[in-house]
Amino acid sequence: MKHLRFSWFSILAIALLLAGGRGLHAQAKPTATGLGTLISVGGEGSYYQMDYGKRYVGGFAAFAEVDPTWRYGAEAEVRFSRFGADENVTETTYMAGPRVTLSRRQGKIRPYAKFLIGVGHINFPFNYATGNYLAYAPGGGLDYVINDRWTVRAVDFEYQEWPKFTYGALNPYGVSMGISFRLNPLETTSSKAAHHW
Repeated sequence: MKHLRFSWFSILAIALLLAGGRGLHAQAKPTATGLGTLISVGGEGSYYQMDYGKRYVGGFAAFAEVDPTWRYGAEAEVRFSRFGADENVTETTYMAGPRVTLSRRQGKIRPYAKFLIGVGHINFPFNYATGNYLAYAPGGGLDYVINDRWTVRAVDFEYQEWPKFTYGALNPYGVSMGISFRLNPLETTSSKAAHHW
């Protein structure tokens, strides 16, 4: 029950963050017509050191981004660390949090930082047991905008912290690469881009 309480806290924090994004959009909207909130979905492959048993495994993730402005937004991701795991030890994380673009202007190359929080799920050796734990992850990376719909995630790094893990704090970390698709495309009209993107 102790770990379940942390999971519900994480879910509540994620819900408040996503609900707050709507208010952020209303405050940041310029008086002139802007582009509005942009929504992207994507996938990536990853290579992680799981920390439990110092295993290195491959995996994949699905993510979504909501960007009320070109600089500030939120990201949610589900990550599965599965491939090459021995003794059937696997990790899955469900996290969301704020994301900030670090470039000073809107170009094709966009470095970013993020801080995600949520739930980490582990399957122990030989399916002996499973556990759910509070997890958070500072991270960052570099996106490359191809066009008004597609963006390449050139690199993404996360350093996860599972502070209440049963056998002491767990610190999985790894890198990922992927691609995302923007559900509502960027508009390239200079008068609008100047206000928002």
